[in-house]
Amino acid sequence: MRNSPTIDEQIEMLRRMIAVRHLEERLGELHKAGKTRGPIHRCDGQEAVGIGATAMLDAADLLTSTHRGHAHYVGKGVGLHPIIAEILGRSTGACAGRAGHMLIADAANGLLGGNAIVGGGIPAATGFAVSLQMRNRADGGARVAMCLFGDGAAQTGICHESMNIAALWKLPVVFVLEHNQYGLTAHHSTQSSVPDLVVRAAGYGMPGESVDGNDITAVYRAVATAVDRARRGEGPSLIEAKTYRIVGFSTSDVGGYQSADDLAAWRERDPIVLARRSLAASVSPAQLDAVDAEARAAVDAAVEQALADPLPGFVDHAPSAPYYAGAV
Repeated sequence: MRNSPTIDEQIEMLRRMIAVRHLEERLGELHKAGKTRGPIHRCDGQEAVGIGATAMLDAADLLTSTHRGHAHYVGKGVGLHPIIAEILGRSTGACAGRAGHMLIADAANGLLGGNAIVGGGIPAATGFAVSLQMRNRADGGARVAMCLFGDGAAQTGICHESMNIAALWKLPVVFVLEHNQYGLTAHHSTQSSVPDLVVRAAGYGMPGESVDGNDITAVYRAVATAVDRARRGEGPSLIEAKTYRIVGFSTSDVGGYQSADDLAAWRERDPIVLARRSLAASVSPAQLDAVDAEARAAVDAAVEQALADPLPGFVDHAPSAPYYAGAV
């Protein structure tokens, strides 16, 4: 199957990356203004991984996310307004204002929730893959599960257990390691004995590939190949996408542990700038400017609507149709 995005798909991925970046910037402003509760984990600089890795999935494919999942949500097709309204605790949010920014779920789009527990989405995605494998065998489908997780989560025991069983049972799951160099404030060199975590794939007998996580086309190609392999029933893959977050761990992070040189070097490789540059030969500057303006305007409109939306009311009974009903 084709594993390179078309020009139209690249434009759409650029639009979504710009929307995510502006969303993160607006959330930073809202947090400072006291409009949100608790810390916000932004993903500025990492947008190419979340958007590029999910671009070839459809609603029947299942995704688990992380505490830093806004690009994952947008990439999987969740609307900007439901995301923002949820983060602001409004009844119009994706989970009626009761999940917050780390736990957003949208079963209709195959997003079965973010996860505030580091590494918590890895076994969940592996379990989803067991269910999907049985369903695929029963009805001839080709659904896959995907797990996005960070280099901090890659050091957890459940990560190794999940990858081992996924390879043993040839489960239709793709592990996408969003390697942003830091687990909280600890550099990856203090947490891992190897600099390239993709080498671990060989220990489980699964393919592995390390890619430039700021090059959205490279991310798309590598993940699309892994997804196609999983759809054919050939088992899991591990894709390591090297990237960098250019903001703190969360809005409560006082910083000081990222060097000025590193930040400057990674800002030079901003994934949005790189994506726009790669489209320059095929798309006019005016069209690219319009994509940028439309994405930002959509975020601004969603923020203003969410701020005007009502807060959740009280319920005295369990909902008749849970958000996860019928998802797997």
